[in-house]
Amino acid sequence: MTNLTAQLEAAVSITRDAARISFDAFATLPEVDLKADESPVTRADRETELFIRQALERAFPDDGIYGEEYGTVRLDQDRIWVVDPIDGTKSFITGVPLFGMLLGLVKAGRPRLGIIRLPALDTLYTGQTGVGAHKNGRAISTSRCHSLDQATLFINEPEKIHARQPDLFGRLCHAGRLRRMSYDCHPHALVAEGRIDAVVDYDLKPYDFLPVAAVVEAAGGLMTDWQGKPLDFASDGCVVSAATPEVHADLLALLNR
Repeated sequence: MTNLTAQLEAAVSITRDAARISFDAFATLPEVDLKADESPVTRADRETELFIRQALERAFPDDGIYGEEYGTVRLDQDRIWVVDPIDGTKSFITGVPLFGMLLGLVKAGRPRLGIIRLPALDTLYTGQTGVGAHKNGRAISTSRCHSLDQATLFINEPEKIHARQPDLFGRLCHAGRLRRMSYDCHPHALVAEGRIDAVVDYDLKPYDFLPVAAVVEAAGGLMTDWQGKPLDFASDGCVVSAATPEVHADLLALLNR
């Protein structure tokens, strides 16, 4: 067993235990606070992240942590855990079961392993560099679609793109064979398992995309910024996932037209 495999197994166990917090809270009507940027946050967001951070501190006390709710520690370390306790809080508070829990490990600046857990669906996606990606223990891989014209494209954060880049939104609404408007991590997981072919996403933070990138890339896909650059802590939050290099290149051409 490699160190990375052992770290993934530990991370799977940590998120399995932490998922009970958000799963139980999902069955209620959670009280909602607003952050400074007016995005919603619940007690479950905070309690879930705190549980994960405490478990990481016990298991990997020398590693850094980059979290959504409680900030950062030891970012000068080679290994940094990236935590999003509830990816999709708006889905969570409105009863939509597609919210996720994200945990990833960045080593030497690159995503090396990732977990996308969907507590309400009892579904787990994992990805590990050099090993591959899995859904509930079954190996998965991206589709073989080689043209955006034939692709199923999901457009994440559509109202933000429409409001801020209306011309681009118009182009996206005419791209691909089939389009869906969507949110959060689940569409990227669908790329990893070969159900859809591409996702365009917007206005994300590192904890939204770094764990996910590890899963998509381990499944054989690509996840970059809109200029095609690898994702890291300094990325601007405009990202694209694609099943194949051809679909990726077509999307970049459309995004930068």
